Amino acid sequence: MSDRRFLLLHGIENRRPPEHWQHWLAERLRSSGEQVLYPQLPDPDAPDLALWLEVLGAELGMLGDGERVVVCHSLGCALWLAHCERPGVARPVDRVLLVSPPAREILADLAPEFARALPERDAAGQASGTLAVAVSEADPYNPAGARMTHAEPLGAALRAEPGAGHISADDSYGPWPAIETWCRTGSWPVRGRSEGPLSG
Repeated sequence: MSDRRFLLLHGIENRRPPEHWQHWLAERLRSSGEQVLYPQLPDPDAPDLALWLEVLGAELGMLGDGERVVVCHSLGCALWLAHCERPGVARPVDRVLLVSPPAREILADLAPEFARALPERDAAGQASGTLAVAVSEADPYNPAGARMTHAEPLGAALRAEPGAGHISADDSYGPWPAIETWCRTGSWPVRGRSEGPLSG
């Protein structure tokens, strides 16, 4: 069994449905012996930042001493960035991927507690290890594009998914082989027919 562990953080109104790429990813990784934590965050329809941070802290405590990888989607990205600002953050993880981080002005309407300024680049880097962002420039939850709102200010590596909306199940992102490759290797596959979302 691998000593590497993954932590998946979902977004608002998400109850880990099987058609979502995070559910698919958790099952794919587990099926090959990887250890995956995929918690149901409390009250996803009306998220409480303090409660979500508490759960996040507990989950991080279970990641162990091997390689520690965090994959966030949507509001889960804002949760991680709020965690980066906390004083005395425990041992940093090795890699973090933010998928479709929502814009601050969108969060102000949906989940005001999460509508915070980005952490300082150094703080984000210290908590996150290697930080990457996967975005679609046509994301309705980030009209300006996460390239400008998140990737560039945080100095994060960028993965663009053309025409992918919010990179959610509603955008046909159930099976997503490219993100499985990133999780296993830390690199995205070369663009090709097999690296995008799959149907069925």
